[in-house]
Amino acid sequence: MTETALIIGGAGFIGSHLARELLQNGYKVRVLDNLDRQVHPEGKRPDYLEAEAELIVGDVRDRAAVKTALEGVQVVVHFAAAVGVGQSMYAIEHYTSVNDLGTAILLEELAQTDVRRLLVASSMSIYGEGLTRSGDSFVEPAERPLEQLKAGQWELRGPDGEALEPIPTPESKHPALSSVYALNKFNQERMTLIFGRAYDREVVAMRFFNVYGPDQALSNPYTGVLAIFGSRLLNNRPPMVFEDGQQRRDFVHVRDVARACRLALEAPEANGHVINVGSGQSRSIMEIAQALADATGKTELTPHVTGKYRAGDIRHCFADISLAEKLLGFKPQVRFEDGIAELAEWLSGQIAVDSVEAATEELTKRGLVA
Repeated sequence: MTETALIIGGAGFIGSHLARELLQNGYKVRVLDNLDRQVHPEGKRPDYLEAEAELIVGDVRDRAAVKTALEGVQVVVHFAAAVGVGQSMYAIEHYTSVNDLGTAILLEELAQTDVRRLLVASSMSIYGEGLTRSGDSFVEPAERPLEQLKAGQWELRGPDGEALEPIPTPESKHPALSSVYALNKFNQERMTLIFGRAYDREVVAMRFFNVYGPDQALSNPYTGVLAIFGSRLLNNRPPMVFEDGQQRRDFVHVRDVARACRLALEAPEANGHVINVGSGQSRSIMEIAQALADATGKTELTPHVTGKYRAGDIRHCFADISLAEKLLGFKPQVRFEDGIAELAEWLSGQIAVDSVEAATEELTKRGLVA
């Protein structure tokens, strides 16, 4: 029997790529999405969403819309979320409503169905600072003190002032929730896993790292960092880099993420697990800003290092993906150099409203950038 997958938030960046991945692998796909104008400025079905995907326009907090969308589906992917660390620190009610209340309503409606498996999008932001090493010992770093950040001392230090070396972060690292968004994602993750155990349903939580690729929301200043940099470059402005630009992240291509999600819907062993989805490699923010400028032919737009910090930001975090390899058979296939070249080619045909400075001013006004 052909399975029907419901992707909630499926008109967005990652959701649309997953819709394509599932359709190409024999699924029927239905999408529930509210077409939020921060992501979809025109408020209409995006051209990049596959024509074969059925679209229901509705909000995950609308119980009637959720009930309708769940009819006749076997697997559900929950991507609907207000996304972004910075914005979450002041739009607290909105983020909590969409992310926490929306998930609660979905779970109550799921309890009335016979859906086989639920996959929920979680986030690397749950970790706070990534795992580090001091000598032969593993260290889970504390949040950097405000006094240290105000002094422009960016690197992580141990309790005795010793330097800490960032290393790949496994799922076993304890959460360290340093933003409202991180708290929301942790709540989503825990709620769904608790639901799975209580109702004997299959649930998998995928902790996404920094996802990039074509069809990102370029005019959303709170989206992925490469999309933000792309928006700046399209408007002939240099990428804006916080701190000193040497903070390290894991950039994973959206097609790899979509494939990992399909595997997680299909692998029996994945049930009940939280799983990192990343490339397993780390790169500095300065490095990726320069790489995108070079790939777009705008090498003269040298990244602007602000020397400022944002509340909720962390220094280093990149993925240990050994559990994804073990449970899903997942290995990233898109080389970073190829992914950046593809992103640059896609950017060449796009128009973006650069809202980065306005968003930064909003954070600064609220005391969240200094």
